[in-house]
Amino acid sequence: MAKVLLAGEQVTASGIEIKGFDYFGTNAYKEDGAHLVAALTAGGHEVEWMRTHNVPAEFPEDEAALRTYDVVILSDVGANSLLFHPQMLSASQRRANRLKLLREYVAGGGGLAMVGGWMSFAGIDGRARYCGTPVEEALPVECTPYDDRQERPEGVVPRTTMADHPALGGVPSDWPFFLGYNRVAPKEGAETLVTVDDDPLLCVWTYRGGRSAAFTSDCAPHWGPPEFLAWSGYAALWNSLVTWLAGAS
Repeated sequence: MAKVLLAGEQVTASGIEIKGFDYFGTNAYKEDGAHLVAALTAGGHEVEWMRTHNVPAEFPEDEAALRTYDVVILSDVGANSLLFHPQMLSASQRRANRLKLLREYVAGGGGLAMVGGWMSFAGIDGRARYCGTPVEEALPVECTPYDDRQERPEGVVPRTTMADHPALGGVPSDWPFFLGYNRVAPKEGAETLVTVDDDPLLCVWTYRGGRSAAFTSDCAPHWGPPEFLAWSGYAALWNSLVTWLAGAS
């Protein structure tokens, strides 16, 4: 079984409530990765979950540390969180370019997956910023430089196109609906396993010595509704995908 690093799937929010003449601040903390972690752990994988607010300071900065993991999953965490180490910003220290590090990790046999969200691929207002980066080079899809969200409040149901691919082992073809996804374009040589409308939902490919995948919707709310979390294929999807991604290492 694989050792997996999940980076992302956590948000800290700050707001202001106004009541007539008076106002006060509110803060909230939310974690969305528990279902994914539970599914992979139950499947026998070892998972380390690095919450989004810890990524800038704690994401591995050298290849040896990164290679202790068979698979890295980036989920709703933008490129800036990997580029800007706190000591680079506060003390002008030179630090590793972790976008380049991830590309070389895949090239050397590692597995990488990007899961969709407002801070994945291009993301909301293009702020996830993976277009033109070394991470995009390793992924099986091309990102846009602008907002790529396809919000679908009416719900959209995916369609499996390559049911016999090992990355979909045990995954039923009766997908639940999703409430949105990131629009990307599959690269030449990529395999599109699942589509949503005319766009890819799940693409995979081999990048030099390793493997990578793009799942363009969410692993949890809001794009991934409770029906997706309760779906009989939820655990099979993530376990089969991680097992396939780790297969090159």
